[in-house]
Amino acid sequence: MNRQIMDDRDTSLTVEDFAALRENLCEQRLFRQEQLQQLSAVAAAADPFLDREAASQVEVRVKLAASARMVLADVEAALARMDECRYGSCHLCRGPIARERLRIVPQARYCSRCQQVREAGR
Repeated sequence: MNRQIMDDRDTSLTVEDFAALRENLCEQRLFRQEQLQQLSAVAAAADPFLDREAASQVEVRVKLAASARMVLADVEAALARMDECRYGSCHLCRGPIARERLRIVPQARYCSRCQQVREAGR
């Protein structure tokens, strides 16, 4: 395999980069699936007549589960983009997402600039 020499600002993904990112996403998917199973098992065992402290713990678990479902959906969407050869392109500007950003957030849908614009608009 012919490896390209690149600096961290480069947006091109090597075959090795792509494989490592896919592995990372698969690990994240498995972690989130297991997390959701654990949270739902705890919720199923909860006493319906909870005291205030137990009720707040249930609320935290509900929020954790919602967050885990969101991340899982993002991870699964990134894996689907990989399968469709659309991975690594920004959903807004259609430009490439920097390799370093994908290493940090492999499920990223937006390049850094477009992500900042989206967050500023909230």
